[in-house]
Amino acid sequence: MDLEELILQEISEPSIPDREFLITEFGAIADGKSDCTDAFEKAIDTLTDIGGGKIVVPAGEYLTGPIHIKSNIELHLETGARIKFIQDPHKYLPVVLTRFEGMELYNYSPFIYAYDQQNIAVTGSGELDGQSDNQHWWFWKGKEEFGWQDGLPEQSSDVKRLSQMARDQVPVEKRIFGAGHYLRPNFIQFYRCSNVLIDGIKIVDSPMWCIHPVMCTNVIIRNVRIESQGPNNDGINPESCTYVLIENCHLDTGDDSIAIKSGKNEDGRRINMPSQYILIRNNVVHSKHSHGGVVIGSEMSGGVKNVLAYQNVFINLERVLRIKTNTVRGGFVDNIFFKNNVAVNISHEAIVVDSLYDGETGSNPPIVRNIYVEEFKCINAKYGLLIKASGECKIGNIVMENSHISSVNTPLWVENAEQVFIRKCSFNNLCIEELVIRGSLKLL
Repeated sequence: MDLEELILQEISEPSIPDREFLITEFGAIADGKSDCTDAFEKAIDTLTDIGGGKIVVPAGEYLTGPIHIKSNIELHLETGARIKFIQDPHKYLPVVLTRFEGMELYNYSPFIYAYDQQNIAVTGSGELDGQSDNQHWWFWKGKEEFGWQDGLPEQSSDVKRLSQMARDQVPVEKRIFGAGHYLRPNFIQFYRCSNVLIDGIKIVDSPMWCIHPVMCTNVIIRNVRIESQGPNNDGINPESCTYVLIENCHLDTGDDSIAIKSGKNEDGRRINMPSQYILIRNNVVHSKHSHGGVVIGSEMSGGVKNVLAYQNVFINLERVLRIKTNTVRGGFVDNIFFKNNVAVNISHEAIVVDSLYDGETGSNPPIVRNIYVEEFKCINAKYGLLIKASGECKIGNIVMENSHISSVNTPLWVENAEQVFIRKCSFNNLCIEELVIRGSLKLL
């Protein structure tokens, strides 16, 4: 049985009871101004009491705070429905258990959130509007391009504080942020959930990461359109998840488009839960802002293995397949298959494995091995294949075959790799029948 069959055998849609209620029956007003937070909460509580069902959001604009989904419930947005999330951070209190860049804490609630629930879904053809901009959420990044100015608060001191707490192994229940702090929440985050479906919706303008399942099992993300170019506006970030299907999505993001993660540094090693058995197929990434199409890391200290990405299209982004880590992260990347993908106009590297990411150094060198790139076609890039490693890192069995990269400035640049195999590939019409690289090689 191949990897695709193995994953699909374990993937299934959630089981939602066959009953429907309109959100307007619970007092929601579709004027885009009335606060519908209580209506969503009442609808979810009512359906929970009777065993679950579908909450239907009809056409119109609905303003709300966070929506906390519970087991056996589907939130369904009909055509013309738009849920707008209130811009006041205080509406996302009290704090909930969450992750910020791979570290656990209690922080502002994600806009749509579930914790330890089963059989949950967000579906339909409507839109989820985070209403984030340079005046709301984004300036917390601390960059002038996103609205920050001298005198405004920003996140750097909170990031340092949380990182130190993780290093010091401070119990998670004592890592309280939220009010008075400036760590942005994610848009959709399902935490320790199983049987998850996100299908058909459009997401715009998130505070940061858009779809972020954490420690979930059996996750389907399909037919989703994401248009969110703010800071750290990653598209889809499965973290420490098992059996994930990402298909038929269209991504225009402000950071990595599909990024697989498994916790950061001490927290990733403490939880020690890899991301594994992930299938990424038939997606389109079209974004000049995207740092990477399919990305592993950099928060990957719990490990990533058994990932298949095929028949995806990448247009006008910085990198296509990107593996980023360093000797602080540790962990491993193993059995990554990148097959039959197409890319055009890549401003940086087509394929890059970088164990010197961010310049951080430590005593936990990662292991990167068994990376297979097959039948990859790319037109126009700065680098074809770039591998950068410190001497401590083990990067081995990187295989590229039956692939063709044209109009590339630097075809091959390999530093400190254990084994790289190039078979039946062409770079700028230079055909390589078979080449084995041990150590370093630059083909300019």
